[in-house]
Amino acid sequence: MADTATYRTIWRWHFYAGLFVLPFVLLLSVSGAIYLFKPQIDRWEERDYRGLSLEGAVSADRQLEAVKTAFPGGSFNHYRLPEHPGDAAMVQMTLPDGALREIYVSPQGQVLGTLDPAKRISNTVSRFHGSLMMGDWGDRLVELAASWTIVMILSGLYLWWPRPFRAAGTFWPRRSLKGRPLMKDLHRVIGFWLAGFVLVMLASGLPWAGTWGSTFKWARGELGLIEGPQEWKIGAEKPVAHDHGAMAHSSPSRPQAPAESLPLSAFVARAEAERMAFPVLVLPPHAPQRFGPPTGEVWTVKSEAQNRPLMRTVTYDPQTGEERSRSTFADKHPIDRAINVGIAWHEGALFGPANQIMGLIIALALIALSVLGVLMWLKRRPTGKLAAPPHGGRLPRGLIAVVAVLAILLPLFGASLVAILLAEKAGAMLARR
Repeated sequence: MADTATYRTIWRWHFYAGLFVLPFVLLLSVSGAIYLFKPQIDRWEERDYRGLSLEGAVSADRQLEAVKTAFPGGSFNHYRLPEHPGDAAMVQMTLPDGALREIYVSPQGQVLGTLDPAKRISNTVSRFHGSLMMGDWGDRLVELAASWTIVMILSGLYLWWPRPFRAAGTFWPRRSLKGRPLMKDLHRVIGFWLAGFVLVMLASGLPWAGTWGSTFKWARGELGLIEGPQEWKIGAEKPVAHDHGAMAHSSPSRPQAPAESLPLSAFVARAEAERMAFPVLVLPPHAPQRFGPPTGEVWTVKSEAQNRPLMRTVTYDPQTGEERSRSTFADKHPIDRAINVGIAWHEGALFGPANQIMGLIIALALIALSVLGVLMWLKRRPTGKLAAPPHGGRLPRGLIAVVAVLAILLPLFGASLVAILLAEKAGAMLARR
C-alpha cells in the first residue's frame, strides 16, 4: 500500500475521529440494539394486562367512567384500543399535578394498574440513545459524535481501497494471517460491508438531532418547502402528551368534548372498523397530539405504528359522527415520506422482525469494529504514547472540497473542525516562539 502524504493525513484524521467517537459508538450501539425490540419490551411491561377474559365485557364509555372515578380531576387525553381481544384498553390521563399516566382497564371496566410513560423501559432507553440523559447538551454531543462517525466511515473507505487492488483482505479476510495483520484485515472487511448500512442509519437519525433537525425544520416551514406538521421530535425537546414517554404539562382545565358530542364508544367503533395498525388511539376534541396543534373541534382516530408507512388519521364530527378528513402516508410530501421510512428502518420497524435482526447485526458489527480498532492501536503503540499516525501535510484540493461540503452539511462537524484547526495553528505558533 503506497505510503503517500494524503494517505497519512487521512489516516491521522481517521485515527483521531475514532478516538473521539468510540465511546459513543459503543453506548449508542448497545442502547440502539435494545430499542430495536421496543414492541416486545412494551408487551412484557404490559404482560399483566393482556390475555384477559372477555366475559361480561363493557363499553368503552364504562371503561372511561371507571378511570375518571379512580382519578378525579384528571384530563382525558386518549383511549388506546386493545391490541388483541382480551387485552386491557389503555386510557391516558393528565393528572391535576400535570403528570401523565397510562391507566389500564379490563374488558369488564376494572382499573388494573397504571404506568408512568416517562419511566417505561423503552422510553428511558430512547432518551438515553438520543441525549445520554443529559438534555440539550447530551443531544448536541450525540449529534457531534454522529457527524464525526460519518467522517470516520468516509475516511475509512478511502483507507480501505486496496493499493494495488486485491480481493483477499478487501472483501474477505485472509485466513492465513494471525495477530495484528488478521485484525487489520477483519477491521477493513467488516468496515467495508458495514459502511453503507451505518451511513444510512446515521443519516436517518439526523432529522431528530438538535442542530441539524432544527435547521431542517426551519427550512421545511419558513421556506414553505413542505406543508403540515412535522411528525418527529427534534433533539431533547419536550414532546407533547403521548410522545415517546416524556411528560406533558397540558392544563387539566383545557376544553373537553362538548356535552352534545357522541360518546367515546361511537368513535371506538369507528376505529375498530378502520382496522388500523396498533397502537390505535381515539382522541377527543381539543386533546393534545403528539405532533402539531391539539385536535380541535373533532374526534380523531389515528394509528401511531412504528412502521410509519402504516400510520393513518381520520377525523369525525363530534355531533354526527360523520367523517371530516382522512390522511394516509401517501398524502405526505415525498421528503416527509422518505424521512419517515428512514426513521422506521432506524427503529427496526419497517419490515418486522427481519428489520430488528438486521439492526441488531449492524449494532453488533459496529461494536466488533470498534473493539478491533482499539486492539490494533494497543498492539501498535509504544507503552505510554498515543502513537497517532504522522501528519502528511495538506490535502489535495478535491478532498478539501469534500471536507468543505461535509462541514456545510454537518454543522457541528464544521464548527468543531474549525475549532480544531485554529487550536492546531495556535499551538504551532506557540511552538515557534
